[in-house]
Amino acid sequence: MNDGLNPDINMTAPRVSIQSPPPQKLLAIGFVGVGVLMVMQLSAVPQMTFKGNALFVIGLAMGVTLYHAVYSFTGAYRRFIVERDMSGITAQLVMLAVTIIAFAPLLNEGAVFGQRLGGAIAPVGVAMMFGAFLFGVGMQVAGGCASGTLFTVGGGSVRMMIVLVFFCAGTFLGSLHQPWWNTLPRFPAIALGREWGWGVATGVQLAMLLLIYAALRWMGGRNGDGLWFRGRAFSWRDLVHGPWPLLVAAVLLAGLNVATLLVAGHPWSVTWGYTLWGAKVATALGWDPASSAFWTASFPQRALDRSLLYDTVSLLNVGIILGAAMAASLAGRFRPVVKLSLTGLCSAVIGGLVLGYGARLAYGCNIGAFISGVASSSLHGWAWIVAAAAGNVLGVKLMDRVARS
Repeated sequence: MNDGLNPDINMTAPRVSIQSPPPQKLLAIGFVGVGVLMVMQLSAVPQMTFKGNALFVIGLAMGVTLYHAVYSFTGAYRRFIVERDMSGITAQLVMLAVTIIAFAPLLNEGAVFGQRLGGAIAPVGVAMMFGAFLFGVGMQVAGGCASGTLFTVGGGSVRMMIVLVFFCAGTFLGSLHQPWWNTLPRFPAIALGREWGWGVATGVQLAMLLLIYAALRWMGGRNGDGLWFRGRAFSWRDLVHGPWPLLVAAVLLAGLNVATLLVAGHPWSVTWGYTLWGAKVATALGWDPASSAFWTASFPQRALDRSLLYDTVSLLNVGIILGAAMAASLAGRFRPVVKLSLTGLCSAVIGGLVLGYGARLAYGCNIGAFISGVASSSLHGWAWIVAAAAGNVLGVKLMDRVARS
């Protein structure tokens, strides 16, 4: 039963049969809405560049994929902790493997077609580990992660819209405190590809993924029916109605991450956009960026002074929301419900704040720090998932206790 505490639980439950065709009215709304949005994006905004338009389209594709596959990191971790269903984690391991293999030659080259390429590399330290742990707790309290929040908002979840607002507030608050956190002990950023060579680093990381898979099976993990088309053949109606198999989504999302690297020059990231959105709102409300050491640094200051249309992460995020909205509309499932219990509201607020604050300290979320970090051979990506996994275990226990009370 969904008590409003964790909407990802129901969304990521065992797959259901394909739904009946959506009402024609919703189909029309979906097609017209997407058409209008695309025209506005590609034609009516003169400062948009080819890079911006390409990233927006990549974001749309990400949103559609995340929505139709219900590709939820939060639900995947909870299902393994509670039920030992490792389908979602298996899909994540496949996504990681494909991304690692694809990233290695590109990052080794350093540039493609004149576009400089840089990985998601960050130091490992007290603040980073604590932030990842907080993020893991926040995932289960809020009922979603960074990418999960985007596609569920696009799918019509009012509760996750509240999570998104407080996620932005939390990560903005974290940016104000980050200079102090950075004074705590930490190791320099280490990229295994640079230290060992990309061939060795790729082989070692792929071996690590196999060991993780074997360890999960040893712990009693099993793969459910959502990984592939079990018991049915592929139908073109699946493209519109879903559900998409998790392995298909894993490969698609890996490819879209590679596309992001090639177009933006950096891997897929989510939470920097939230930090910037929070700062934009704070500035509009009278906050002075000059009062913050973080926001007077060159990159944050430049991003804050420019339009969001120049921010590559924000373009991806908006594209994901709109892509998920398009998918939900065309599938006939876009029906926002404004009904929220007090407990659900509190968990959304607290979870969003914890997610945001943790993400800022940890240099990202399950996408920017873990997936893109590991694919960039950064040691902090591996450290992130260890701390976040511990946080998820605590978060599941906390929310189960709240549900029983």
